[in-house]
Amino acid sequence: MITTLLAAADPATFHWTPKVAVVMIACNVLAYAIARANIAKPNEGFQLPNSHFYGGMSHASVVAANALGHVLGIGTILGLASQGVL
Repeated sequence: MITTLLAAADPATFHWTPKVAVVMIACNVLAYAIARANIAKPNEGFQLPNSHFYGGMSHASVVAANALGHVLGIGTILGLASQGVL
């Protein structure tokens, strides 16, 4: 009984394709640009090795940019998938 209710409540999902990866990468690049422009002190704190690959941002800034990028990415992917684009 409960398993049939749970199965009925399961939303339709989409399959991973390279289009999904491109959308996630684009959202992460956008998040890096947003983070670089809006974080007051992006260089303060623990520095990453080869930080020039990350625009000279510190560890905390990179983690924050990645978190924002993934939030933007999953929202974009779910929205595009529900519209039938992905």
